[in-house]
Amino acid sequence: MRWEGNRESSNVEDERSGGGGFGIGGGTIGIGTIVIALIGGAVLGVNPLTLLGMLTGGGGAPVTQQAPAHAPPANDQSAKFVSTVLADTEDVWTDIFKQAGATYHDPKLVLFRGSVRTACGAGQAAMGPFYCPADQKVYIDLSFYDTLKNRLGAPGDFAQAYVVAHEVGHHVQQELGITQKVDQARARASQAQANALSVRVELQADCFAGVWANHAQKARNILEQGDIEEAMNAAQKIGDDALQASAGRAVVPESFTHGTSAQRQKWFSTGLQQGTVKACDTFNTRSL
Repeated sequence: MRWEGNRESSNVEDERSGGGGFGIGGGTIGIGTIVIALIGGAVLGVNPLTLLGMLTGGGGAPVTQQAPAHAPPANDQSAKFVSTVLADTEDVWTDIFKQAGATYHDPKLVLFRGSVRTACGAGQAAMGPFYCPADQKVYIDLSFYDTLKNRLGAPGDFAQAYVVAHEVGHHVQQELGITQKVDQARARASQAQANALSVRVELQADCFAGVWANHAQKARNILEQGDIEEAMNAAQKIGDDALQASAGRAVVPESFTHGTSAQRQKWFSTGLQQGTVKACDTFNTRSL
């Protein structure tokens, strides 16, 4: 992926000097005690109002205090990378919204280590990257990229960019009013129906990631040979069916919250090829 030398976002907050455990029911939970399946279940998108609330026993804040947010060090190459990808998503979505006669409000991206306090409750590194609609921030512990490469088998810088673009896709859903409507519908739904809604939310975020890649390629020629394959491989590795199978569990479609590998690949590819928000309407199609 061609990214070096491109604009970096000023919307990155570095909270990595803080961290530590956070309280749940009087105890603390560290990374080692989180079930590894939670990483897969939350990878590349999660409903923080559900998982964060579950982890905090109702959405309580972490016991530890976060250090004041500041910009990441200039020599931090990993932070520079996500800052550049975030800036590229800002440029793309600002332009798309402007063409539609609307205004796009940039999200913040928070770098943390271990645990973090959010407006949605307490976040933890083992959950993978996530977006909190309550504070409109994307949260990521950069050690997740090691998990993506070494444990999930999805290496490559464009696979990493896909992670950021997917989470920003959830912010786009917030901007478009989709998040609020889905949360209202989920509150009235059975568990199986709520899971099915979550799948459509996540697949749309995958599609929005593809839309970003489409526009970024046209505007800045960011793609190198193998980049699309990296993203498609990542989408394959984090499908619900693939994660359940790799964990040695039975594949249970009713429990899916993110979609199958084939569905995730399909919707990323749809966004990449068509490059429009309209193409990403996962809520009004029978065939996912």
